[in-house]
Amino acid sequence: MTVQPVTTTQTLTADRSWLASRHGADSVGSITLDMSSLTSGTHYVPSTDTDILYSRIPSGVPVGKITASGLYGLYQTRATDGRQNLAGFVFAEVLFAPSQTKVPAALLWHGSVKTAKLPVTVTPVAPSALCQIRFV
Repeated sequence: MTVQPVTTTQTLTADRSWLASRHGADSVGSITLDMSSLTSGTHYVPSTDTDILYSRIPSGVPVGKITASGLYGLYQTRATDGRQNLAGFVFAEVLFAPSQTKVPAALLWHGSVKTAKLPVTVTPVAPSALCQIRFV
């Protein structure tokens, strides 16, 4: 039996059509996502590839900071754990293993966003000290 190395390549193109301008894209923040607040098939795309088992979070998912843990989760106006305050949007598509409970991501916390192009519905909010997003 011989062991032959196998190399695969996968090219992903980030859909950032939700950005109204490049303003803010040069100074994104680093965050850690709490995956328990995201729903498979709704907020992230589960892997269906048997060779590359990574699921992906699309760019443009809105997030808020969970007060107790300091992690970030899906922004929801009816949340009571800190996620009711919009912190920003996942800037770049994120690949992660299905078993991961915490996932690093980039946060767009200021700039202009086209609400109609976001991957999930978001009601525009007024800019705050933590999130300076202008909705168009």
